[in-house]
Amino acid sequence: MNEIVGRRGRGGGGAARRAERTAVSVETARFIERNIPNFEVLNEEALQIIEWNAETVLEEIGVNFVENPAALDRWRAAGADVRGERVRIPRGLARQLCATAPSRFTQYARNPARNVEIGGRNLVLAPVYGPPFVHDAEGGRRYARLEDFQNFVKLGYMSKWLHHSGGTVCEPTDVPVNKRHLDMLLAHMTLSDKPYMGSVTEPSRAADSVEMSKILFGADFVDANTVMTSLVNINSPLTFDGIMMGALEVYAAANQASIISPFIVGGAMAPVTVAGTLTQVQAEVLAGVAYSQLVRPGAPVIYGAFVTSIDMNSGAPTFGTPEASLITYGAGQLARRLGLPYRSGGSFCGSKLPDAQAAYETANTLNNALLAGVNFMLHACGWLEGGLVSSYEKFVMDADQLGALHGMARGIALDANGQGMEAIREVGPGGHYLGCAHTQANFKTAFWRSDLLDYKPYETWAEEGARDTMALAGIRVKKQLADYQQPALDEGVAEALEDFVARRKAGMPDAFI
Repeated sequence: MNEIVGRRGRGGGGAARRAERTAVSVETARFIERNIPNFEVLNEEALQIIEWNAETVLEEIGVNFVENPAALDRWRAAGADVRGERVRIPRGLARQLCATAPSRFTQYARNPARNVEIGGRNLVLAPVYGPPFVHDAEGGRRYARLEDFQNFVKLGYMSKWLHHSGGTVCEPTDVPVNKRHLDMLLAHMTLSDKPYMGSVTEPSRAADSVEMSKILFGADFVDANTVMTSLVNINSPLTFDGIMMGALEVYAAANQASIISPFIVGGAMAPVTVAGTLTQVQAEVLAGVAYSQLVRPGAPVIYGAFVTSIDMNSGAPTFGTPEASLITYGAGQLARRLGLPYRSGGSFCGSKLPDAQAAYETANTLNNALLAGVNFMLHACGWLEGGLVSSYEKFVMDADQLGALHGMARGIALDANGQGMEAIREVGPGGHYLGCAHTQANFKTAFWRSDLLDYKPYETWAEEGARDTMALAGIRVKKQLADYQQPALDEGVAEALEDFVARRKAGMPDAFI
């Protein structure tokens, strides 16, 4: 009788393990909390030089706020020297204004278990943003459509290591320009329950983002909490356009977060030197963050640094380079001295395919961003061809590798289990650790394990079709989309969102430019 019970027990355990392996999982790892030091390349003297030079740029050269009379009025009232559209900011004023921005904040998700903390020692990972094209092995390179956008939102939702649904994961070109933000937001809100980003392509679209968020979360909740993080690019060098600043004004006034990010290709939009580029980055971010605080003191903002270099032969941007890495490290130090969360890094590459070039450049950038102390990483997976393409295969390849960042960030455990002394005592000289109690207790979690890469013997790999990583990624894309299950949403909220989108679309003619 006991033997029969024992067999059932073992059989039940095996069945449970098989069920665990085959069950559809929509688990999302908690945002990364670093237990490793930041890598710093600038000493105190270098930091002071760059900070001094950045404020000299603001005071003597100034920045342009174009097509935005309200911004000029705000700066004038704050004590800046405004002549035409050029704003010269007295030394110390921008830094003083930046002091009211929070050093960290919570972005709430509709699923509270997926809220993220942005700032401090944390790292939040979000997918690719902005490409007009998509690519997969079967369809090749093509203009993105709404179906592609929805697929990428689903893949982001199914990806364990992504904490954030992102924003424009690709640009759905089959929907009018003035209406596509509504469909994109609706997809993020209904197909995922992770945090998301709002629209910045026109101030009224930012306002739509706020209104849709109020439907999803409730107006009172949005008024009191941050539920969106959005990307506000600076037109480097030293130019703030009315469209992006108009979106920033909407979000700051609503207490929603904005990433203030120069868009710099070194040698084209900034000096060719690392220190010169860091000076310009610091000046532009200081001005942008300060302006957000003129709109609403205490509005959450993120210090952004999107920096790459240029191929001086072709003029094309290059990625994963030493210079870009040094700038990313240095900008992280500057951001921390301002007490601001930091955005940089991503799965950057210039390759046309998810090949060795893409892997090298992406690995260089991802690891660089982790060590630089980045708090919010946009473009963490899916980026291809210098940001022109969202790649299905590379999305899941990159998303898999983000798990390695989680493992690295944990650092080295030095508790009793981490020291492993009991294992060393048990095994002794000449033994092996495979069957010891310590290994048995830790084998499931001791090592990070890829869900994608192939480690089978050559013979098995060959028998299964000699599939390369891109082929394996294509299989994983199909599986994740087939396994996708839409997260539950209150029917009344879903109907209200769809009604808002329908009414806004009906209220304006289509525009494709």
